[in-house]
Amino acid sequence: MEVFEEYLAKIENLQHRERTEQILTWVQNEFPNLVPKIAWNQPMFTDHGTFIIAFSVAKHHLAVAPEKTGIVHFSEEMKLAGYDHTKQLMRIPWGNSVDFSLLKKMIEFNIHDKADCSTFWRK
Repeated sequence: MEVFEEYLAKIENLQHRERTEQILTWVQNEFPNLVPKIAWNQPMFTDHGTFIIAFSVAKHHLAVAPEKTGIVHFSEEMKLAGYDHTKQLMRIPWGNSVDFSLLKKMIEFNIHDKADCSTFWRK
Protein backbone atom coordinates (compact mmCIF):
# COMPACT_ATOMS: atom_id res chain seq x y z
CA MET A 1 0.00 0.00 0.00
CA GLU A 2 3.03 2.27 0.04
CA VAL A 3 2.26 3.38 -3.50
CA PHE A 4 -1.02 4.89 -2.28
CA GLU A 5 0.23 6.55 0.93
CA GLU A 6 0.72 10.02 -0.55
CA TYR A 7 -2.66 9.93 -2.32
CA LEU A 8 -4.45 8.83 0.85
CA ALA A 9 -2.69 11.44 2.99
CA LYS A 10 -4.16 14.20 0.78
CA ILE A 11 -7.76 13.13 1.50
CA GLU A 12 -8.81 15.66 4.12
CA ASN A 13 -12.01 13.98 5.28
CA LEU A 14 -10.87 11.21 7.62
CA GLN A 15 -13.92 9.01 6.96
CA HIS A 16 -13.39 9.27 3.20
CA ARG A 17 -9.70 8.48 3.63
CA GLU A 18 -10.45 5.42 5.77
CA ARG A 19 -13.10 4.13 3.34
CA THR A 20 -10.77 4.61 0.37
CA GLU A 21 -7.91 2.88 2.16
CA GLN A 22 -10.23 0.03 3.13
CA ILE A 23 -11.24 -0.53 -0.50
CA LEU A 24 -7.71 -0.26 -1.89
CA THR A 25 -6.43 -2.68 0.75
CA TRP A 26 -9.27 -5.07 -0.02
CA VAL A 27 -8.44 -5.03 -3.76
CA GLN A 28 -4.77 -5.63 -3.05
CA ASN A 29 -5.55 -8.52 -0.66
CA GLU A 30 -8.21 -10.06 -2.88
CA PHE A 31 -6.17 -9.71 -6.09
CA PRO A 32 -2.48 -9.85 -5.08
CA ASN A 33 -1.37 -10.33 -8.69
CA LEU A 34 -2.66 -6.89 -9.72
CA VAL A 35 -0.13 -4.07 -9.77
CA PRO A 36 -1.11 -1.00 -7.70
CA LYS A 37 -0.08 2.36 -9.15
CA ILE A 38 -0.93 6.04 -9.26
CA ALA A 39 -1.70 7.39 -12.71
CA TRP A 40 -3.69 10.45 -13.73
CA ASN A 41 -3.55 11.35 -10.02
CA GLN A 42 -5.70 8.39 -8.99
CA PRO A 43 -5.07 4.97 -7.51
CA MET A 44 -5.50 2.11 -9.93
CA PHE A 45 -4.66 -1.51 -10.48
CA THR A 46 -3.24 -3.06 -13.64
CA ASP A 47 -2.58 -6.56 -14.93
CA HIS A 48 0.17 -7.33 -17.47
CA GLY A 49 0.35 -3.61 -18.27
CA THR A 50 -3.36 -3.20 -18.95
CA PHE A 51 -5.85 -1.15 -16.93
CA ILE A 52 -8.20 -3.11 -14.67
CA ILE A 53 -9.83 -0.62 -12.27
CA ALA A 54 -9.29 2.84 -10.77
CA PHE A 55 -10.73 4.86 -7.92
CA SER A 56 -11.05 8.57 -7.21
CA VAL A 57 -12.42 10.63 -4.35
CA ALA A 58 -15.15 13.20 -4.90
CA LYS A 59 -17.09 15.33 -2.44
CA HIS A 60 -20.16 13.09 -2.29
CA HIS A 61 -18.85 9.72 -3.46
CA LEU A 62 -16.01 7.41 -4.29
CA ALA A 63 -15.78 6.93 -8.04
CA VAL A 64 -14.97 3.48 -9.38
CA ALA A 65 -13.77 3.29 -12.98
CA PRO A 66 -13.83 -0.14 -14.65
CA GLU A 67 -13.83 1.31 -18.21
CA LYS A 68 -16.98 1.73 -20.29
CA THR A 69 -17.26 -2.00 -21.03
CA GLY A 70 -17.44 -2.76 -17.31
CA ILE A 71 -20.05 -0.06 -16.75
CA VAL A 72 -22.25 -1.43 -19.53
CA HIS A 73 -21.83 -5.03 -18.35
CA PHE A 74 -22.70 -4.30 -14.71
CA SER A 75 -25.19 -1.44 -15.14
CA GLU A 76 -28.17 -3.31 -13.68
CA GLU A 77 -26.18 -4.68 -10.74
CA MET A 78 -24.97 -1.17 -9.96
CA LYS A 79 -28.54 0.08 -9.81
CA LEU A 80 -29.55 -2.83 -7.57
CA ALA A 81 -26.65 -1.97 -5.24
CA GLY A 82 -27.90 1.63 -5.01
CA TYR A 83 -25.14 3.16 -7.13
CA ASP A 84 -25.53 5.43 -10.12
CA HIS A 85 -23.05 5.71 -12.95
CA THR A 86 -21.88 7.62 -15.97
CA LYS A 87 -20.43 6.10 -19.14
CA GLN A 88 -17.04 5.72 -17.47
CA LEU A 89 -17.54 5.41 -13.71
CA MET A 90 -19.73 4.15 -10.91
CA ARG A 91 -20.42 6.31 -7.86
CA ILE A 92 -20.48 4.84 -4.35
CA PRO A 93 -21.98 7.53 -2.10
CA TRP A 94 -19.99 7.97 1.10
CA GLY A 95 -23.05 7.08 3.19
CA ASN A 96 -23.70 3.80 1.37
CA SER A 97 -22.12 0.47 2.18
CA VAL A 98 -19.61 -0.97 -0.26
CA ASP A 99 -20.84 -3.91 -2.31
CA PHE A 100 -17.58 -5.87 -2.32
CA SER A 101 -19.16 -8.75 -4.24
CA LEU A 102 -19.95 -6.35 -7.09
CA LEU A 103 -16.43 -4.91 -7.01
CA LYS A 104 -15.02 -8.43 -7.11
CA LYS A 105 -17.16 -9.32 -10.14
CA MET A 106 -16.12 -6.12 -11.94
CA ILE A 107 -12.42 -6.78 -11.35
CA GLU A 108 -12.68 -10.46 -12.29
CA PHE A 109 -14.58 -9.50 -15.45
CA ASN A 110 -11.86 -7.07 -16.52
CA ILE A 111 -9.05 -9.50 -15.72
CA HIS A 112 -10.74 -12.19 -17.82
CA ASP A 113 -11.98 -9.89 -20.60
CA LYS A 114 -8.59 -8.21 -20.99
CA ALA A 115 -6.44 -11.35 -20.61
CA ASP A 116 -5.20 -11.03 -24.20
CA CYS A 117 -5.23 -7.22 -24.29
CA SER A 118 -1.88 -5.73 -25.20
CA THR A 119 -2.87 -2.08 -24.71
CA PHE A 120 -3.55 -0.11 -21.54
CA TRP A 121 -7.13 0.76 -22.52
CA ARG A 122 -9.58 -1.32 -24.55
CA LYS A 123 -9.74 -0.34 -28.19
